[in-house]
Amino acid sequence: MLLQLSTWPEVEQYLTTSQGIIIPIGSTEQHGPTGLMGTDTICAEAIAKGVGEATQALVAPTINVGMALHHTAFPGSMSLRPTTLILVICDLITPLARAGFRRFFFLNGHGGNIATLKAAFAETYDHLSHCGIAGGDQVRCTIANWFMGHHVYQLARELYGPQEGSHATPSEVALTQYLYPDAIKTAPLNATVASGHTIYGAADFRAHYPDGRMGSNPALATPEHGEKFYTQAVADLSESYRKFIAAP
Repeated sequence: MLLQLSTWPEVEQYLTTSQGIIIPIGSTEQHGPTGLMGTDTICAEAIAKGVGEATQALVAPTINVGMALHHTAFPGSMSLRPTTLILVICDLITPLARAGFRRFFFLNGHGGNIATLKAAFAETYDHLSHCGIAGGDQVRCTIANWFMGHHVYQLARELYGPQEGSHATPSEVALTQYLYPDAIKTAPLNATVASGHTIYGAADFRAHYPDGRMGSNPALATPEHGEKFYTQAVADLSESYRKFIAAP
């Protein structure tokens, strides 16, 4: 059930049976010479819809620009500042909490969002405690990173070994290839790829990771692999969502 394709009476009826909602969040940023700019958003949105179907959960519209300041030296990359993203998260949760939602499951596709999301949750809890929303103290938020699930991580290591890397990975590229086979990109990739450098600002990032990859070989990706990642991620995160909703 997608929030944007629902009417308010349908949402009101949904709240009589569940107080949970899935919020996909990704990023619009470079993913190396062959990865789509929307990779993190595409992955999070598709998996969120799959989890929503499997668990009968309501799925909110995707937040498609995240915290990716370190990628902005590459053309096309977009980012919110951490302070801005914190405000966005708080502002999105508040009216939903007022309506009766209490469990917010952020299905995340971008590692750069994690620290800011955690800070946003703390900010939101404090805000709700002061704004007079009945039951606001019962709001709970969590981050579910599709790429960090045990079985997804295991599959990536089995298929790609150390060439999975940590950005512009073959696993995420494979998933986009499965979802958008007409948008598969190819380009020459240098056999030597940088890894292990600490992330600071955008210019420093590009200096250390000149083609945008971080230890990865996305040339290993296939749509068939992507289907496996999708199926595994939906199964794992459906279980995580059910546990989150059931927890006190």
